[in-house]
Amino acid sequence: MPKTARKIVLVVSAFIVVVFTIFLFNQTMQIVQSARAVNVVFGNGVMWGLIFTYCILLTTPLVLWFRVPKRMLPPEATEGAAYDRFLTDFKKRLSRHPRLRGHPLNSTADIETALQKLDKHADDVVTSTASAVFLSTAVLQSGRLDVLVVFAAQTRLIWQIAHVYYQRPSIRDFVQLYANVASTALIAAGIEDIDVDVLVGTIFGSTVAAIPGMHLLASSVLSGSANAFLTLRVGMITKEYCRCTVRIEKTGLRRAATVKAAKLLGSIVREGTVKLSKATVKASKTKLSRAFEVVTGRRGKLETS
Repeated sequence: MPKTARKIVLVVSAFIVVVFTIFLFNQTMQIVQSARAVNVVFGNGVMWGLIFTYCILLTTPLVLWFRVPKRMLPPEATEGAAYDRFLTDFKKRLSRHPRLRGHPLNSTADIETALQKLDKHADDVVTSTASAVFLSTAVLQSGRLDVLVVFAAQTRLIWQIAHVYYQRPSIRDFVQLYANVASTALIAAGIEDIDVDVLVGTIFGSTVAAIPGMHLLASSVLSGSANAFLTLRVGMITKEYCRCTVRIEKTGLRRAATVKAAKLLGSIVREGTVKLSKATVKASKTKLSRAFEVVTGRRGKLETS
């Protein structure tokens, strides 16, 4: 990547981090003020609780940084003595991996097979995190809380993927990753401003939009889908940073991560929507049954009197 492009990326990443920090401070103050309106002691407790949470989230990457070995950067050429030394060192690292005990690592094909095994586990981690983000943000329906959920989930996801491959991204990769996390959290906060009624009416028509509960379900699915997609994308970028055995172009990496995230999103949205629909129907049945019991109970009282 040219030096000018690198400077632009670093400046944009720094700008996103600064904007996210200001946004987080503003949202935190609003939450604390709302809590203090109820009770001053409760507000102070919320403030210190949030500060403690932020400290944990920010120190998690540092813990990851010191506990996991640094990623082995492959040489530019995939042939020659330098690449052979890289493969030899890479084999030694993989041989110490707990998930690859007993797995042969004698050839390049064996290394690729071992990486495919780790890839499967990493994909499971990414999809499970994205599913949790989908359901959490779909149920919460709050931009402020969505920021915390998405930020915490993606921070933990980076930590988990680094442990899957037993090597951590470089400092520059970490900066770019957390710029993605910060921008994702900002997007999560802005999703609630979308006019869901207009969106549903435009896509499905006014008849479908008039169905009771359609607005809530569409809003939940929209919020959950967007946050799940962004989480999948961060997970796929982290995965490629940690597993690569050849030099990768950052532009191609982001494009490939977006395509992979889009492929995985369908099943997550489908399963999550089914769960949300079942929960909605169950809640509606419960409310109807309680209302029916209240009505029949009152009628019984009237008949006895």
